[in-house]
Amino acid sequence: MMAVLRPAMYTKQVSLYLLIAVAIPSLCSADVTKLSAEERKALLDASRFHEVRSTTNLPSAILALCDGGGDGKLAEPGQKWNATDAITDPTLLGKRLIWAATGVEYYVVHYERGGIAHTYHILVAKLTKDGAKPKVVWRAVGGPLKDYAAFLDALRSGKLDDRLEYAH
Repeated sequence: MMAVLRPAMYTKQVSLYLLIAVAIPSLCSADVTKLSAEERKALLDASRFHEVRSTTNLPSAILALCDGGGDGKLAEPGQKWNATDAITDPTLLGKRLIWAATGVEYYVVHYERGGIAHTYHILVAKLTKDGAKPKVVWRAVGGPLKDYAAFLDALRSGKLDDRLEYAH
């Protein structure tokens, strides 16, 4: 009787391992699902954009979008900030700019957020010259990305994830 059960148990174990082997990569892969073709085309035209590496080069309305409508304060690249949920200095900010790129009315902001999980965020927004309120075009997580070219590579290769509404 034992000899009959062993092949059946072995088959179940192998089936379970195969299921896990197939399921895990699909759970770990990122996907860009909410970026329109028109917006993607505009972002992929790198000649339209130039990088900035300081929050002083960004409108306060764009920075506020990074903060979910809060005060819009991000630490400067390389500046001290609270990277974890263990706040050692309450005067430090909880988010830090990595880089940004501007192009006509588009703003692409790559920043990191501290807390229980250290995460990397991308915000794409539009701000027209007529003084209208900025509009969030797209948000995603992924990175860190060293510059706009790395962002474009990640966008093309599906290394950014916009499937969930992540905290900003």
